[in-house]
Amino acid sequence: MAAKILANLIVMGSSVLARAFVQAYRQALANANKTGVAQETLQNAIRRGSKVMTEQEARQILGLTEETAWEDVLKKYDALFERNSTNGSFYLQSKVHRAKECLEAAYRDKGQTTPS
Repeated sequence: MAAKILANLIVMGSSVLARAFVQAYRQALANANKTGVAQETLQNAIRRGSKVMTEQEARQILGLTEETAWEDVLKKYDALFERNSTNGSFYLQSKVHRAKECLEAAYRDKGQTTPS
């Protein structure tokens, strides 16, 4: 008899906790939607999931500003790519290459010349 009462208390207690958790989760989602955090988090997750480098990330990798000319981008790329090919890592070398590709597309979209 005592075991049955104890089992009922455990089941009731766990159902109360489960309902409280669901209600708290819904409230957290509502708060995130109000502040815009949910949309920003979703965009970051999509961007990370697609593994596409943004122009800002590419500029950070190459150490460039938005005003940098394409010729300077190529000089910086060549220097970093060569440095990582001799005594660096393949991972860093590939990041440098992807950054150049991203910036090449960005410069092309802006109508600036990008010699091959």
